[in-house]
Amino acid sequence: MLRTPWRAMTLAVLLCVSLVLLASCSNQAGVTGGALYVQDLIEKAQNYAGQEITVDGAYVWKPGDPSTSVLALGVSTLDNGLDAQPLGNPIWVDGFPPEATENLHRPGDSVYGFVRVTGRFEADGGYGPEGNYQYRLEVSQARPIEQVRRVEHTLEDGPLGEGKVSFFDLQDNPEQYAGQTVTTQGFYFWNSVIYVLAEGVSTDENGANPQPIGEQIWMEGFPPDQSAELNVGPNNSYVWGMVEVTGMFETGGGYGKDGQYESMITVQSATPLTSQ
Repeated sequence: MLRTPWRAMTLAVLLCVSLVLLASCSNQAGVTGGALYVQDLIEKAQNYAGQEITVDGAYVWKPGDPSTSVLALGVSTLDNGLDAQPLGNPIWVDGFPPEATENLHRPGDSVYGFVRVTGRFEADGGYGPEGNYQYRLEVSQARPIEQVRRVEHTLEDGPLGEGKVSFFDLQDNPEQYAGQTVTTQGFYFWNSVIYVLAEGVSTDENGANPQPIGEQIWMEGFPPDQSAELNVGPNNSYVWGMVEVTGMFETGGGYGKDGQYESMITVQSATPLTSQ
């Protein structure tokens, strides 16, 4: 899917406005609560080089070779939250604490969100895996700024009826059903990178930015015509909803994206149980 120019521009404007507001609030808070924001820091880089500073910005982490771990003015994404790209002149970040990423956006190929970071700032150039970054921040502490309220849609444990296997039973006793055709229920989630049957899905309050939560089973062969009956994102960027599926169940690990899923269902038929 191609990046949508107006979408990226809209995000850039909104994120820049948000950062300006954050900087304004910080300045009003005085010396003890004040923080720079990325644009201020870069414009006066030599004034802050070698110092311990606190800065607000958009953290973007993308695993890969080379990996990306930067603090930027903002971030643009596709409609489904994938392909996060830092905006402006990003600062390379070392030592970002994993616990500070727990409540950030996690669409499947990256982690990103607004954060407040404290650390030693350097401006000598040659930072990052390939030495492409002019600035570097060695993090001593970080915390998320965004207060995105999430709504969770989850399965209830209980019998499904004769001949059907509960999602939780598949998780607890996978070897018992290995190599068999099973019928079960769960939350289907697809965003072109992740294809899973999950214990639940969480979304922003407005239904945007869905993410699978809880236990998950990799899925192959979900019928596209059934996706239209579920929650579909802008430009078909994601699909999610509760479904009943019948298919061949396999277990033993190594399935799906990066081989990180323990079990897989190859779908033979699917029935939506909830719709948009």
